[in-house]
Amino acid sequence: MENKRLIIEYREYSSEEELPNEYKELYAKAIEATKGSYAPYSNFHVGAALLLDSGEILTGANQENIAYPSGLCAERVALFGAHANRPERSVEAIAIVAETGGSITERYAFPCGACRQVMIESQQRAGKNIKVLIGSRSKILMVDSVTDLLPFVFDGLEA
Repeated sequence: MENKRLIIEYREYSSEEELPNEYKELYAKAIEATKGSYAPYSNFHVGAALLLDSGEILTGANQENIAYPSGLCAERVALFGAHANRPERSVEAIAIVAETGGSITERYAFPCGACRQVMIESQQRAGKNIKVLIGSRSKILMVDSVTDLLPFVFDGLEA
């Protein structure tokens, strides 16, 4: 047996103003995207914003449905929309923010496992890392790669 260790590095910013300039608009668009959420059952409104390699920012918001689990998370709405409408573009970064009761959540709203898997495949397809920003009421977390959120990724089965 061999013990191994996994270390994940991330940065925490205390405000939007502290973010690197290239991510300030992206983060603001994620907050704005929460307004497009349809969440009458959970009242948990999530917005995601993607920065494409062209500099364009696309957004998505979670969409619930009474026939649970027919809804879709904000991250997948944004990523699937980007891949369907801009297949030639790759994603440079994604920002994710959740709000409930009219304000951003106190804790980070990390992507679910399904979203992490979709994010990792987007990263693999592009052949380069996607930065991930996740907001809370008082801080913003950033990792340099989706792999930091899903280190043991499912990438197929060998024959």
